[in-house]
Amino acid sequence: MPDQTDQALLDILRRNARTPTAVLARRLGVSRTTLQGRIERLERQGHIRGYTLVESSDDDLVRAHVSIVLTPRHRQKVERDLKTLPELRELHAVSGASDLIALLGASTTESINRAIDDIGQLEGVERTVSAIILSTRFRRSH
Repeated sequence: MPDQTDQALLDILRRNARTPTAVLARRLGVSRTTLQGRIERLERQGHIRGYTLVESSDDDLVRAHVSIVLTPRHRQKVERDLKTLPELRELHAVSGASDLIALLGASTTESINRAIDDIGQLEGVERTVSAIILSTRFRRSH
């Protein structure tokens, strides 16, 4: 299981998998040699495959669906702000009582809780309704 530094590394790569090694090392406060060793270990463990981040399994994550109701004329700003959240896995425009549904994933419930709070604080978000996924009863592969 990745440690806290590994999780921070994966979060950065999730946002931009092409971040240069020197920048990654500086942001994480480690040497380039140490960083390279971490990347190689994460590759061996299957967390990183090639140059694209592929997480080993969503089953390892705490997940939540967050229904988001927007104030008028804020969709683009809210979508842009949501994309900066490392916990955001998917974002869907939907019909019905909500405008968007966000699928979040993180290693801890605390991270999910912070992300849900962050979403609720975004300018243009009128309200949210969240549901933590307790278990997956069925999943169809593509």
